[in-house]
Amino acid sequence: MDGLQELRQEIDVIDRELVELFRRRMDVTRRVGEYKRARGIPVLDPERERQVLQNKGELAGESLRPAAITLFQTIMALSRRQQRDLMDKGPDNPGVLRWQSARTNSRPPVAAPRVVYQGVPGAYSEQAALDFFGPGADTAGLEQFEDCFLALREGRADYAVLPIENSSTGAIRQIYDLLTQYECYMVGEATVKVEHCLMALPGATLDSITHVYSHEQGLFQCERYLNAHPDWKQVPQADTAGSARMVACSGDPTKAAICSARAADLYGLTILARGINHNTHNTTRFVVVSPQLELRPGADKISTLFVLPHEAGSLHEILTVFSVHGLNLVKLESRPMPGRSWEYMFFLEFTGQPGSPAVADALHELAQTTGEFRVLGWFPSNLD
Repeated sequence: MDGLQELRQEIDVIDRELVELFRRRMDVTRRVGEYKRARGIPVLDPERERQVLQNKGELAGESLRPAAITLFQTIMALSRRQQRDLMDKGPDNPGVLRWQSARTNSRPPVAAPRVVYQGVPGAYSEQAALDFFGPGADTAGLEQFEDCFLALREGRADYAVLPIENSSTGAIRQIYDLLTQYECYMVGEATVKVEHCLMALPGATLDSITHVYSHEQGLFQCERYLNAHPDWKQVPQADTAGSARMVACSGDPTKAAICSARAADLYGLTILARGINHNTHNTTRFVVVSPQLELRPGADKISTLFVLPHEAGSLHEILTVFSVHGLNLVKLESRPMPGRSWEYMFFLEFTGQPGSPAVADALHELAQTTGEFRVLGWFPSNLD
């Protein structure tokens, strides 16, 4: 037997001892949970937990201190999970009840739907809507992102198609903020490859341009190209295609817009430069938002929203949920909470199939562990 095999056998012996000690520890924490349940004591005592972790770190010594704290954070998270189940908080948890109500009131996909997006014809959002619902879809552009949510709430539209993140510039914060304000659900997603073009009136040239108009994201994504023309004044607009329409209506050859080639065709503009965004793999992810939950065939991605207490280890405990249940976390985004300094709302997405016990357990534990919890949608992943 070689030296490596002997060392592995030694580890196996130690691991068996650790498993037996873990089993004994969980038996004791179960009894602690029964004691707390009988006396109405909360599961989490933050001050005691901080002290325990500090003590374990000191016992391990300086070199192993961080690893020991991480180990016991996980063990204590598992103990809290066991105690919460014992105390039977799940069924009456507001987050659980909200999710159960959404499932009960879910609807099938709407036939011949009315679809809204922010912007005007030629916008990338319109392209995403046509890609998702088909070229004959009944689409309408609205002025602001919030107008789309209001149209859903007031029954003037069945779906809204909204940009939520870009591969170059990251999350689109307005959409995340609006998702917290309105009781809506993600029912699908689509991606659109972004190729920004510089366009102007027929007869205009690069030398005649003095002002360039686009959405702030479009200007930022073309920053390197624009920096090569420092004399051009950059003017942010509400959307890219709206900039093209404005330039077309202006009759002014000194004005140019940055948007899609399709917008140039729609508004009769000449493309002066193609593909001016510095990231050639620039892609925007759009979400399809509905006023009611839908569980479409092939649904395999769950989107959630929650608030965490401002305590050390609270996010680590959430991440432990996915590790324990073997679920793949694919997105984690945070947004500051208005009026509450240094507190954050988290948007988290993970993969899982409807009917999976692991997913059901994970949603149950997220609702128990977080301060506020919502399922924002369960839909087929479609990130090309």
